[in-house]
Parts: sequence; C-alpha cells; structure tokens
Amino acid sequence: MGFKKWIVSEFDKELAKELAEECDVDPIVALIASSRGYTDPMDLEQFLSDEPIFSSFTETADIILAAEIVNAAIEDGVKIAVYGDYDCDGVAATALLYNYLKTRNADCIYYIPDRFSEGYGINNAAIKGLANKGVKLIITVDNGISAVDEVAFAKELGIDVVITDHHLPIDTLPQADAVVDPHRKDCPSAFKEVCGAEVAFRLICVMENKEPEELLPYFADILSLAVIADIMPLTAENRSIVKYGIKKLKSSPLTGISALMSVAGLEQKSINATKIAFGICPRINAAGRMGDAARAVELLCSDNMMTALGLANEINAENALRQQTEKNILKEAVSLVERKGLSNNRVIVCEGKNWHQGIVGIVAAKITERYGKPTILLSVDDEGNAHGSGRSIEGFHLFDAINQCSEYLEKFGGHELAAGVSLKEENIENFRNSINEYAITKGYVAPILHIDCKLNPYALNVDLASSLKDLEPFGSANTIPVFGLWGVKLERITSIGGGKHLRLLFSKGTNSFTALAFGVAPDSFCFNVGDILDLAVTVEENTFKGEVGVTVQIKAIRMNGTNDDELFSGLALWENAQAGFKDDFTSICPTRQEVGEIYKFALQSSVEEDRIKYYFLNTINIGKTLASLKILEELGLIIRNNGIVSAIKTNEKTNLDRSYTYNLLKGGE
Repeated sequence: MGFKKWIVSEFDKELAKELAEECDVDPIVALIASSRGYTDPMDLEQFLSDEPIFSSFTETADIILAAEIVNAAIEDGVKIAVYGDYDCDGVAATALLYNYLKTRNADCIYYIPDRFSEGYGINNAAIKGLANKGVKLIITVDNGISAVDEVAFAKELGIDVVITDHHLPIDTLPQADAVVDPHRKDCPSAFKEVCGAEVAFRLICVMENKEPEELLPYFADILSLAVIADIMPLTAENRSIVKYGIKKLKSSPLTGISALMSVAGLEQKSINATKIAFGICPRINAAGRMGDAARAVELLCSDNMMTALGLANEINAENALRQQTEKNILKEAVSLVERKGLSNNRVIVCEGKNWHQGIVGIVAAKITERYGKPTILLSVDDEGNAHGSGRSIEGFHLFDAINQCSEYLEKFGGHELAAGVSLKEENIENFRNSINEYAITKGYVAPILHIDCKLNPYALNVDLASSLKDLEPFGSANTIPVFGLWGVKLERITSIGGGKHLRLLFSKGTNSFTALAFGVAPDSFCFNVGDILDLAVTVEENTFKGEVGVTVQIKAIRMNGTNDDELFSGLALWENAQAGFKDDFTSICPTRQEVGEIYKFALQSSVEEDRIKYYFLNTINIGKTLASLKILEELGLIIRNNGIVSAIKTNEKTNLDRSYTYNLLKGGE
C-alpha cells in the first residue's frame, strides 16, 4: 500500500469568476484552468480553441538544410532509408515519413532495430546492411542525436545522414549532414516539448513549404498516437495535434489504425485521448516489446483493410501475451518485495530471473504506483547479467540517484522519472544499498496526489461532467480533473465485473452517490461499511440505453482526518529504523497499551494488514502501528502472510523487552 500526500490546488475564486464571464465558459472550467496557469483571458481562449496553433517550424535548427537534402535525394532517385525505433513514437514517426516519401515516389525503405538483439538507436551492423542494399541517405526518426560514432561510420561508407530526433543531445553532436533536434542548444525554435514523430512532421512541412495547419489533416491521427504514447505535455501545438487527431480518428482514420481500433473493441465515435493511451498505443508498443516492431509500421502503412486486420489481430494477440506476461512478473515482483521487506526501502530495487526485458519497465511503474516508491526492476539472465528499468515519483530525480551509484553499473541512462541500467548480478546488493543511502540523504519524498478542488457530493452531476469536456483532451500537463470529497460515509460495497471491481455507495448528509473502484477486488479492499472517508475522484459523462449519466471513479481513498505531515514523518522514521540509521525513534515507539490494541484488533479475525494501518492511522499513528506489527511478529503473536495478519491467541503475559524492534525504538540495544 502506498500512501500519498494529498495537495489541493490553490486558486483565486474572483479571478476564476471573471475568466468565466469574459471567456463565456463554465465557472468550474475557469477555476480549474486558472489553477493550472491559464489566468489571462487570451491564454484561456487560446487553450480552449479548436483552431490549431503552431510555432514557426522553419526556426528549428538545420531543418531547412535537411529539407533541401531530402528533396534533392528524391529528385535524384537516391535510395533512402528511414531509420526508426521500436516504440510507438518511433513506429509512428517511421510510418509517417515513409508514407510521405512514397507519395513523392521516392526510392525508400524503412528499418526498425530489434529491441533485444540490437537495442535502441542506429548501429553499425544495421548501417552496413543498409549500405549493401544500396542506401545512400539515412534519415533517422526518434533517434540519432547521440550516434556520433555510428554517423561517422555511415559517412565512411559513403552514406549521407539526416538526423531528426527529440532526445537531449550529448556534448558533441554527430557530424551528420543535418541534425534536426529542438533540444540543440543553438536551436531557436519556440516550442521544444515534441515527440519524434512531430520532428518528422516538421521536416515534411518544410519540405512541402507549407504551414503545419495545411498538412495537419493528413497526419493528425498518426501524430496524435505518438504525442500521447510518448507522454508529451498536452499544451500548445501538442494539444492542437491531439484535438485534431481525435476528430480524424472519429471520421477518417488511417486504414491500419481503423483496423487496430476494431480488434481492440474501440468505437470510433467515442474515441478520446484516454482510449488512445490505453487502447491503441499499448498495442503498437506490444509489437516491439514482444516481437518485431516492423509489423506495426506495416500496419500503419497499409491501405488494404483485410491485410490491416490480419496484422492488427497479430499485434492484438501479442498485446494479450504482453498483458499476461506483465501480470506474471508483477505477481512475482510484489511477492519478492513483500518477502524481502523491500517496501521499507526509499528506493525499491527488485530482481528476478529472466524476466521479460520488454516488460520490466511497465511493471516497475506499477510497483511505483503500488508502494509510492521509486522502483528499479532488474531481469537477471543465465550469465549473471542484469538489465532493468526504473520509474520514479515527483520530487525524486532517478537519473541523479543512479549516477551516484555508477561504480556498480555497466551502463545506465535516463532522466528524472525513468531510467535504464545494466549491471552484474553480484553488484545488485551493493547497488541497492548505495542508492538507498543516497535517497536517505535527500530526505523523505512523499508521492503526491494533486486535487483540483474540493466538492460537495451534490455537485456530482451531468452538468459538471459535461462542462469538463471543454478541457479535453486530457493527458500529461493537462490531466483529467480530480475532485476531493471529504468526510463521506461508506454505506455499501458491491462486487462487480466478476469480482475484479467494486461499486461503492457513499453518503454525506442528505446526499448519496455511487463511485467505482476499478481493479480493486473485494478481498483487497481494506475499508468497511460505516467508515468515514476522504475520496479523490474523477467525473465523466456516460450514456446507457439513451440515458445520459455520470461515472464517478475513485482514484484514491483514505480515512477522514488524515494528517499528511504526521503520516509521512512517521513513515520516514520507521524506514530509517528499518535501514539501521541512527535517530531518535521514541516518537514511533508504541506503548504496551497501543501494541495490545492492535493485537486485540487482529484477534477478532484474520485481517488485511492495510486495514490495520488505516484503522489506527489517526489514533495510534502509522509509525507506531508499523512498529507494533513488527513487535507482535517478533514475539510470535501474529503471522503475516501475503498482506493478511493472523493473531495467535495466548493467555501468557508478554514482555515487550523481548522484541528487538521495541528495544531499538525506545533507545536500547
């Protein structure tokens, strides 16, 4: 269980009222938008506008030169290779540029490296293979900015290279014929938070000497997939692309995308950014994670529906395999985390034998969400080599942390919230200890839940859900609004979806409402009827049998009256104690009476450990509760198994001094 610090956004009610009147929008829309920085009427109107808004693409460094090189190659009949990547952005960028070049009758092919045998980016073996096929110009998409040696090798073979990328450059740029990357230090382009496919789109616009608004209708659907998959901020031109892309997906999507939506069970008329993110992008990614990403490019380039449906079904089947593989690894990883007590660490480092390397990053994200801790998941092969991916939380810079432990690593890279590492199996324990020692020096970083505003239950209606549509599309930097409902009473718990989800009835005063908890099974739900709770929820409009209603979905739940400062102070002390750090732990040392209360609670019947943590959160406090459970376990009075606590009945008086943890916390040896 991962606790989160609930932070309610600050806003100016008077300003929001003025914005609502001046921009003629619903007050709740103005309030949320103003809290997210849209405080000027002109900025808000631009944000809500359906008109595409783009910066000048010709300002991008080297883009005019790149366009001239590619146009000349087309005219001269030079063989061109589009060199992409195996993730959704790289696949989309490859298909985008390849499809365009074919409309120009260019002599061109595309190449996607294998995730496992080649890895990310352009490599010499692939370059040599392309040279043998007569390629004289390579255009990279979504990669290449760090390929200094590889570009030099291509030049030795007489191949020209144009790089289009969006990743951060290293100190030395490759000596390519043109290097198009908005993150170049000398690039004056105004908007830089773009994905690889967008950089390729910029190149096409400059090659055609047309404004992006003119060409957007042709490319918006495939561009929107890339923007969403690469978690680009949905502001400025990214927002324009996705807005237009959703319109195109609803009306006239590419044949391949239409086929993929069909096999995924997605209705075109109801498509939105969330369904793209969870329904389409993972399937395209699955092609590269589980097999050959080139099939996804072939799908996006197909103009024959029967061919496209065949490819879509193949990719859909691989996505199902990916989901099952992910579930298996997650189950094993959670078991290891619990058994080894890794959840007490500031950074969870967990290794498993021959875990699928294309999946560990996804599972690391799920572990991070579950425990509220930065997580690095490692797959160890039969030769003792470990490769893994890490995910972090807001406020903890994962790349900096890993960099401090580089002496134990063979290779690493990444950024604040995600990273990849390679190391020897024998160095895993040293790496785990080192990164946690570093994390302790940075202080306790609590995972944060951002809440847009508090609501009374009576406001959960169709009007609210309908008004929020003005803020769509939702995604990175423009998340779906989250509302806080304080002090509601849990009245009824109903299992739905074959026991996979819950429908919960709440009340407050004379108002009652139903909310859904997806992915929560009854036996893992640690709250009981009668509990007074705080909820963080999203609100969406739904239509069933012609009737318009509201779906309230629970994003987080906690006991009413939770004090975040006390909660995370107690957690920090408990984790310091578990890690063996010297500190004053007396504030989390429970009294005999407090240990007894928790023991009596567990004696009633076997109970979820999370239930105990929440039940005593605002009375005994989290630090003392966790300590009491450990003390009772050391004294043989409880057994903990897979998150369930069972008490052992005894009539003998127990001396707490027999517990190592009790002595440690009270200041003994």
